[in-house]
Amino acid sequence: MADAPARTVAIEVPALARVEGEGGLSMRIRDGAIESLELRIFEPPRLFEKLLEGRAPDEVPDLVARICGICPVAYQVSALNALESLFGAEPGPWVRAMRRALYCGEWIESHCLHIHLLAAPDFFGCASAIELARAHPEPVRRGFRLQRLGNDLIALFGARSVHPVGARIGGFHRAPAARDVAALRERLEAALPDAEALVRWTAALPLPDDPQDFTCVALRHATDYPIAEGRIVSSDGLDLEPAQYERHFAEHQVPHSTALHSLLGGRAYLVGPLARLNLNLDRLPGPARRLLASTGLEWPSRNMFHSIVARAVEVHVALLEAIRLLDGYRGAAAPFVAARARAGTGFGASEAPRGLLWHRYDVDERGLVARARIVPPTSQNQARIEDDLRRSLSAFGLARDDEALRRHAETVIRNYDPCISCATHFLRFAAERR
Repeated sequence: MADAPARTVAIEVPALARVEGEGGLSMRIRDGAIESLELRIFEPPRLFEKLLEGRAPDEVPDLVARICGICPVAYQVSALNALESLFGAEPGPWVRAMRRALYCGEWIESHCLHIHLLAAPDFFGCASAIELARAHPEPVRRGFRLQRLGNDLIALFGARSVHPVGARIGGFHRAPAARDVAALRERLEAALPDAEALVRWTAALPLPDDPQDFTCVALRHATDYPIAEGRIVSSDGLDLEPAQYERHFAEHQVPHSTALHSLLGGRAYLVGPLARLNLNLDRLPGPARRLLASTGLEWPSRNMFHSIVARAVEVHVALLEAIRLLDGYRGAAAPFVAARARAGTGFGASEAPRGLLWHRYDVDERGLVARARIVPPTSQNQARIEDDLRRSLSAFGLARDDEALRRHAETVIRNYDPCISCATHFLRFAAERR
């Protein structure tokens, strides 16, 4: 690729009014090099942390579920982990197992939505998921089958799949009926061939070869693949409890974004399925480990485009785990343990589909929430996305035409599945040439 001519390129993003609201990308190229690049998130503050102040802790799980329509379980579980740790509530093995099963449903539906509706069209030269469905109907149908199954698993424990209301401090409001669990477990087992085919399908996609150096951060569980709980670890040797998060991770404001940027030791880092898989290969269930090995791809991976494969592997993991957890299900006579609010600070974390989700709650002497802090995966990945765009676009070739640069930038951003829900092509590209 010849050196790029001197020019200025501006990438604009239209207003997007879904989960994370509005975002954009601005890039300036001068004399064949990127002079400036900014991932802009300019949505108005949503004030969820302030809205929680003065609320009773029992209200928190249902309130934080409204933060995201795609991963409400993640917000509930991180909040429950934090509040239960503060109140000294030990839910017990039944609740822990069923919360993990509930969380599996969210991983399945979220990953399948991203893979088939947002990411896969990029690798088939399709402008949208509709175009992809016309050209390759069966993979898209398979994705919808799996996504519906994930939604139904959430509804089994949460009473509904969007903003579920079944979880509470200490456990669940009710235990599902054994016949309903048995029927869904049968469907989960029947879906395993679909999940296996999904892994092979994503691994066979024409993914760019774009190795990079980055720090992975994720939870790590003592025995299992991390989903609902664990210690925070990194590829640089970090290993700490969620209560120690603020000693190592720092957020700061940047002029071009209303969302905070998070850094580890002053550097960008990666959270999400690729980071989780890289750090927890030895925690994969046996069938998932063998399936991943059969793809021929090398793991751990330094290629962000392998994120789509990591998501497919986690769909398979979630099915295997849900089947295991629901095997021989018996409802609990008391689906929750009582918990008494007390003053102090509680910390909790879990693995949302998009990565580590950390919560802190300060409860006052009246038993009410005095302060809350929530650090979502997308804000943690923002600095990493900007680093990736600089490296990936430079390697791709800045002399390429504007449309090619725009498409590649979109594809790079979609690797992270940022929770700025959008149509397949969300970057409006305009170039000023000198």
